[in-house]
Amino acid sequence: MSKSKWISFFLCLFFGVVGAHKFYEGRILLGIVYILTAGFAGVGVVIDLIILFFKPNPYYP
Repeated sequence: MSKSKWISFFLCLFFGVVGAHKFYEGRILLGIVYILTAGFAGVGVVIDLIILFFKPNPYYP
């Protein structure tokens, strides 16, 4: 199922350290890892924001 990149982008922007965007994408295990590591100490969140910004919309995670 396709997901909106903008919903995922804003979830990452505001709730990235708890992995909200990963749960939205259906990547539950990676979302749990983001919760336990605080989004890889924020570095993973920044990388995900850059990647999400340049993905086509809609995209398939």
